[in-house]
Amino acid sequence: MKKIIYLLVPVLMLLGTAGCKKSFSDLYQNPNKPASVPPYILFNGVLNNLADLPNTNSNGAEIWGQYYIFNYDYYGNNRYDFGAATTFYNTLENVVRMEQEAIKLGVSPNNPYSALGKFFRAYFFIKMSMQLGDIPMTQALAGLTNLTPAYDAQKKVFQQSLLLLDSANTALANLITAKDNSLAGDIYFNNDLKKWQKAVNTFTIRTLVSLSKKATSDADLNLAQQFANILNNPSKYPIMQDGSDNLQYNFVAPSNFYPDNANNFGQNGSRRNMSATHIGLLTQLNDPRVFIVAEPCRYLVDTLHQSPTSVASFVGADPGLDLGIMYNNAGLQRYSFLNRKRYFSGYTAEPAIQLGYPEMCFNIAEGINRGWLSGGNAEAWYTAGIKASMDFYGIPSAGGAFTAYFYRPGSTDVTSNSNYDTYSIPFDWTAYYTNQTLVKYHGNDSTGLTQILKQKYLSLFRQTGLESYYTYRRTGIPAFTTGAGTGNSNRIAMRFKYPGSESAANTKNYQAALQSQYSGNDDINAVMWILK
Repeated sequence: MKKIIYLLVPVLMLLGTAGCKKSFSDLYQNPNKPASVPPYILFNGVLNNLADLPNTNSNGAEIWGQYYIFNYDYYGNNRYDFGAATTFYNTLENVVRMEQEAIKLGVSPNNPYSALGKFFRAYFFIKMSMQLGDIPMTQALAGLTNLTPAYDAQKKVFQQSLLLLDSANTALANLITAKDNSLAGDIYFNNDLKKWQKAVNTFTIRTLVSLSKKATSDADLNLAQQFANILNNPSKYPIMQDGSDNLQYNFVAPSNFYPDNANNFGQNGSRRNMSATHIGLLTQLNDPRVFIVAEPCRYLVDTLHQSPTSVASFVGADPGLDLGIMYNNAGLQRYSFLNRKRYFSGYTAEPAIQLGYPEMCFNIAEGINRGWLSGGNAEAWYTAGIKASMDFYGIPSAGGAFTAYFYRPGSTDVTSNSNYDTYSIPFDWTAYYTNQTLVKYHGNDSTGLTQILKQKYLSLFRQTGLESYYTYRRTGIPAFTTGAGTGNSNRIAMRFKYPGSESAANTKNYQAALQSQYSGNDDINAVMWILK
């Protein structure tokens, strides 16, 4: 992962050290070292830490989701030899401080920072537990009063997080009714509490679906009822209505570039190519999104003279291939690469969705398919999810045509429009959906569930961090491939390791957590509670 932050939560540097005797430094206020921070500054920092951005060379979400993979091991690889998880206890400490600073301003304890603090707690604790299993939660934010926090069972983490999300929804509803406009520093929703409330409930739906293996085996969770409560009561539990409600990180030039951009194409453009897991599913479904996210295989187009507007001209590499073989094939232009016009010709590409409307539609469709909502229409939500994903890519889901841009061989400037061949691609929604048995919803059965999960996978390309990996881990859909290139003895790893600091500084609790979950081993192939 990108970075490792220790589970043992350090006290914020802003906090002073208590003493029995006041010294000159206690009495003197350094004007260059503020004693307090406005809550909106801390809030803004938390929001930035929430963002999972599209892959850079040091981040494996797209690799482990088998979307966009390395072909040269000098820069990275496609192995599932997971190391330590990324943790967010420092971020959670800032959430606590954000709430405290808001109270210092004299506002009511029921304020937007407090309401969203509940959401952040649930979001980050779940995010960490999805990587690890059991984690410190109840005792985790005690600072110096408890340097060796006990681990909470994963079930408890999810139960407490669901309660936090419900509480956040109620608190936000009350603030909206009171017309509270005291929130500031919001880079996602421009301080709109109504949109935050939708995001909270949309995340709750994601969380419930992530627990699907416990739907019938754990009555304490009561997943179906919680799911139905949200869908049957939209006035109490509003959810996203369309793409304008997406919780997304927007890139703005010249200060905030998309990770792939015109400045780094020379370094990144050919080091990675598209994966067969992703491209193969798109071409199997004759899916128009393939023309937006990828470019045709130049060997097929230039040497074998296949049409660049045929889905048959798009080829991904098997993630399980030895990288020496993949590198050779990539050099011969035997694979499709990331679409240069969309991702490299400028600096802002597309927003990085953290939680979006298309995913929500598929999650609702999955819950209905599983029988969690009496009278629910899974097909309607499934169809809405596909159309919303098409809309995101500028493909007219109502029918018509869209423009595809493919980089011209031999060109040297990805920023110039003159270096792209332009094609008008016709798209007929009826032909794609109604006339394709592979796409038209089969019904509330295993085939229909597979369709939902495949379309969800396609919609999450370059979005939502590890969510597609988590969905595969839970359902096995779509099928991931393994081999020499994926390592880990041809296995998809099931979890990340705990940070090394835990075995050294929180030894007793760390060992107890390993013993209760994984027979005493910090094993990346062990199965956590949520997957049993």
